[in-house]
Amino acid sequence: MPTAIITGASQGIGACIAKRLAKDGFDVAINHYPSDADKEKAEAVAQECREFGVKAECYAADVSKFEDCEAMVKAVKADFGTIDALVNNAGITKDTLLARMKESDYDAVIAVNQKSVYNMMKFATAVMMKQRHGSIVNVSSVAGLYGNPGQVNYSASKAAIIGMTKTVAKEFGSRNIRCNAVAPGLIRTPMTDVLSDEVKAKMLDAVAMKRYGEPEEIASVVSFLVSDDASYVTGQVIEISGGLSM
Repeated sequence: MPTAIITGASQGIGACIAKRLAKDGFDVAINHYPSDADKEKAEAVAQECREFGVKAECYAADVSKFEDCEAMVKAVKADFGTIDALVNNAGITKDTLLARMKESDYDAVIAVNQKSVYNMMKFATAVMMKQRHGSIVNVSSVAGLYGNPGQVNYSASKAAIIGMTKTVAKEFGSRNIRCNAVAPGLIRTPMTDVLSDEVKAKMLDAVAMKRYGEPEEIASVVSFLVSDDASYVTGQVIEISGGLSM
């Protein structure tokens, strides 16, 4: 069976992606932050994945740390024998207006959201090059496309991911390694739950479909991008926002 690594997969969009890829027949390596609470949630996700008849294992790693990513990719390769897909989903928010934003809050979001993508692609592509195939999907955001007040750190991290995606697509295309991105809009997750009612109402008003997206709707697009059905698709950014930008 093919193997997929999903970062930040203990809850929300990452958990849905892991379960969808398991349903599609992927063995899944579920990354979670090294804490007891995250480990417990990740194990529950893994158990749901195993119900599809695939292998599912959990890997504790702080993906903002280069050495953690190196160790995790090495462990996944040893445990599964192959790495066919990588989904860079891990992310955090530390929202406030630029005038009030602490340097530490900016640095933390860049480290988790953007540096982790570099870390994981650095090591996963080394495996994929030897295989001469692989698919990477990076989870960006509409904030990276259009900006969002109070999220200069988050927007910067997600915009950087788009540039990284296109560059990696060009660098590795000749090795049969594809790299694409998805840019979710207002999706119903624990991360959006913390937004104020005022912010959520304003964002919904700008959505053509007038509703939240569901994590499963992100997972279905990721499923397509890592599949053979998308074998000639690379360097693309697919907005999944219910028409937020129109």
